[in-house]
Amino acid sequence: MSKHRKTKKDNTKHRVMQAISEIPFGKTISYSQLAKNIGEKGKTRYIASFLKLNAYPIAIPCHRVIKKDGDYGNYALGKELKKYLIEWEKKLIKP
Repeated sequence: MSKHRKTKKDNTKHRVMQAISEIPFGKTISYSQLAKNIGEKGKTRYIASFLKLNAYPIAIPCHRVIKKDGDYGNYALGKELKKYLIEWEKKLIKP
């Protein structure tokens, strides 16, 4: 892999992590919308694959990223925990 390609991938990963950290508590975003927001519209699968490797899934809240059809999608700590975290956050922000 060329140095330019590696730098571009690292930059994309950094933008993904930054965007995820900015998703408000109790809110979700689709993988495709996240890709679009960071200027990587065609990289939805790459982003989903990268998020599987998140070593800090609670601190960097990748559980807030879901499929565009509303399905929760996969999660490094299990799909049931992802669903629980999303629903728990939504309950906490309700007035």
